[in-house]
Amino acid sequence: MMEIKALKFPLAGLLVLSLAGCAGIGESLSTGFGLWGSNDKMEKPAPLAEIKPAVALKIQWQASAGAAGDYVFSPAIAAGSVYAAGYDGSLARFDGESGKQQWRIETGKKLSAGVGAGEGLVMVATRKGEVLAYDLEGKALWQAQVSSEVLSAPQAAEGVVVVRAADGQIFGLDAHDGKRKWVYQRALPALAIRSQAGVVVARGGVFAGYAGGKLVAISLANGNLGWEASVAQPRGATELERIADITSLPVVDGNHVCAVAYQGRVACFDILNGNLAWAREMSSLSGLAVDYSNLYISDARGAVHALDKNSGASIWKQDKLLYRRVSAPLVMGGYVAVADLEGYVHLLSREDGSFAGRAATDGSAVAADPQALKQNILVQTRNGGLFSLAMQ
Repeated sequence: MMEIKALKFPLAGLLVLSLAGCAGIGESLSTGFGLWGSNDKMEKPAPLAEIKPAVALKIQWQASAGAAGDYVFSPAIAAGSVYAAGYDGSLARFDGESGKQQWRIETGKKLSAGVGAGEGLVMVATRKGEVLAYDLEGKALWQAQVSSEVLSAPQAAEGVVVVRAADGQIFGLDAHDGKRKWVYQRALPALAIRSQAGVVVARGGVFAGYAGGKLVAISLANGNLGWEASVAQPRGATELERIADITSLPVVDGNHVCAVAYQGRVACFDILNGNLAWAREMSSLSGLAVDYSNLYISDARGAVHALDKNSGASIWKQDKLLYRRVSAPLVMGGYVAVADLEGYVHLLSREDGSFAGRAATDGSAVAADPQALKQNILVQTRNGGLFSLAMQ
């Protein structure tokens, strides 16, 4: 059976993109603002349950990256440093151990996405579709233009920078000079959720979820389509009911890639050919994580689920964070970490989902996925706070 690494994908048809009817809905149908469950505006966030911590979760260091504005910014980790950006155009590097700022530059642009790191590059993007690349010391290297606003951090691997534009097009740029190598296009439905989900690059492939519940695998080398699979099928009588979009990153786990859709399913597929391994009903805006045995999902109401990754069978469910706009999970040691709309970071036991620890940050939402910084949990808040939390 052919490895994706071989990159011998058939040609993908180039389709005309249609966003008819989407004007003016970007904010109301945004994973960063609303639409966190159909009753989100009526339901109050669950109060914080009292817990008996099994582990102390403490802030090791904190820094300021710049406020996010109407966008979602994620820090990037490279060579022991943390890179972070804000809407105002600032881009900074911090020591991963101490949080000490090593440099800060002004890009001169209003940013909409970042930070991506790879191939010796640090990358951010703008609402006008500009992609800005710097070296690890903050020196400007190149600037490229894509088709529309960029909402997710560019990714780089094997000499290619992958950029996803808000109109659904995915671009492969030369990591050396930013010149376009390829573009993948597909049609989008008239109504879609505005999402900061980007792409996952693994094993010579680029994996991306789309509106309408589709998951695609394309070649990193040339942008050709390898396969397309259905995570979910739109259902319902109205356009809103029929939204079944993938608004989070897929996860790659060995020979499988898994994704989850809003008002749809969670499903895992063979990474080589896209054949379905299993699927079950689930709705999520935030996303999922995987370890050696389980798949962890934050659902659209704020409950966190653990499923057997080989069958999809339920292992446990933690439902005391409802309507708290829970982030995608992060597996850390014996725990699963999630963050919420008030900046709290929660630790759940990987065994049974019980609360094991909690820490507050700056009171503003953590909209970006938490990340692992060695043994610490790294989060960036909407107010621009950058926090490294240690488990003690």
